[in-house]
Amino acid sequence: MADIADFANDLVQERIDQALAALKALPVFESFEFCVDCDSTIPMARRLAVTSCTRCAACQQLNEQVGTRYAR
Repeated sequence: MADIADFANDLVQERIDQALAALKALPVFESFEFCVDCDSTIPMARRLAVTSCTRCAACQQLNEQVGTRYAR
């Protein structure tokens, strides 16, 4: 006989499965060859490691540092 914990576990598993299915349905974009901020070439290693990156590592780091100021 199933108890409330079993029902809760089934519900959580269903939500996890739905979330994973939604992630798989998202389109995968190619990484940009040139940085959108400084127009320098984004190294191939970064483009392979970070899918759909639009900035070089230096510009991305700067962008994240500036963004943290607004999060406070």
